[in-house]
Amino acid sequence: MPGFGRSGRPTALLSATAAVLLLATACGSGTGSSSGAIKIGASLPLSGPVADASKPAYEGYKVWLDQLNEKGGLLGRKVELKVLDDGFDQNTVVTNYNRLISQERSDLLLGTFSSKLNLPASAVAERNKMLYVEPSGGAEEIFTRGYDYLFFAQPSTSLDLPDQFVQYIKSLPADQRPKTAAYPTQDDPNTDVTIEQFRKELTALGVKTVYSEKYAPETVNFDPIASAVARKKPDLIIHGAVTAGDGAGLVKALQKQQFSPKMMFQTNAPSLIGSYPKAIGEKNTEGIFTSAAWSPKADYKGNAEFVAAYTKAYGAAPGDDAANAYTAGQVLEAAVEAVGSLDQGKLADWLHSHTVQTIVGPLKWDERGVPDGNMLLAQWQGGKFEFVAPASQKTVDTVVNPKPGWSS
Repeated sequence: MPGFGRSGRPTALLSATAAVLLLATACGSGTGSSSGAIKIGASLPLSGPVADASKPAYEGYKVWLDQLNEKGGLLGRKVELKVLDDGFDQNTVVTNYNRLISQERSDLLLGTFSSKLNLPASAVAERNKMLYVEPSGGAEEIFTRGYDYLFFAQPSTSLDLPDQFVQYIKSLPADQRPKTAAYPTQDDPNTDVTIEQFRKELTALGVKTVYSEKYAPETVNFDPIASAVARKKPDLIIHGAVTAGDGAGLVKALQKQQFSPKMMFQTNAPSLIGSYPKAIGEKNTEGIFTSAAWSPKADYKGNAEFVAAYTKAYGAAPGDDAANAYTAGQVLEAAVEAVGSLDQGKLADWLHSHTVQTIVGPLKWDERGVPDGNMLLAQWQGGKFEFVAPASQKTVDTVVNPKPGWSS
């Protein structure tokens, strides 16, 4: 993490090659004056190791922006979104948000991708007393710093992510539950918290840990990890994956070892419905579990319209990351419309005391900016991404053969 605090200074300069993307349906001056367009700033890792995951988030922002401007924008003004590329680098993301605030004179901010980047980026926003709505980044440490302007646009955080899968394990007859588990994970603030919580809850159910190691985000050779896991022959693999790249990388390496566990859960990667099946091979997705914040089948207001608009714009159905970014835009929009101004303190106060209706359901936050909701449990079934829990979700399917689909 970069060397700065709430009153500190960024430690790196923006790369001269960083991409600057300006989305505007406006013809105003964009100066931040009452007569110009409202300027929203954001940074995303559009290049680098997680670009495949952040690209849908960028598209989700664009769909929200287009719909917003079709309705007349905010406060009677059109809206522009300027996005800087941070390349998944913490120092660059700090510089980007400082630039968006001090040089670009952004009126509002939207968050970046992943806990790794949102940790330092949200500190920049807090130091400048600007509202910061993040579409991803549920690591617990993000919300333990006493920030007033930070809000998470998913139903719950990484600490709660294991809940639905653990409940599924509990529902199984004793002789069908896994006895042993392996926990390979990318070294990332988000996956670190989730995997540790998985271990804690599954250990309490009597599931013995036989492997638990972290790997660097830049890892591309998963053969040593797969070899070590295969030697332990775990019933269950809980993989802390961030992108389709490391999600598929481990599966392919396990195939080389001719090892398939009885069950497999991966964080994040399987929800990348556009890139994951291509990276892993569609037949190899079978049976793999993950968690998700959003369902395209949910009947929340505006959800069907979002799915239709995204599909029309990009030729494919949206996934979780696109929906989460769209939701962050909805939260920002709701606050500005309710307050009737761009006063950052009033916007934060309003969100702390109100519920916002979004495509992931109603969101209400505590004093930390943490919403009170539940993630969904999903499973790849017959080449389709199906939702299997909780039962309160109106469109849930049932779990189909939990053993991963590749041959062992």
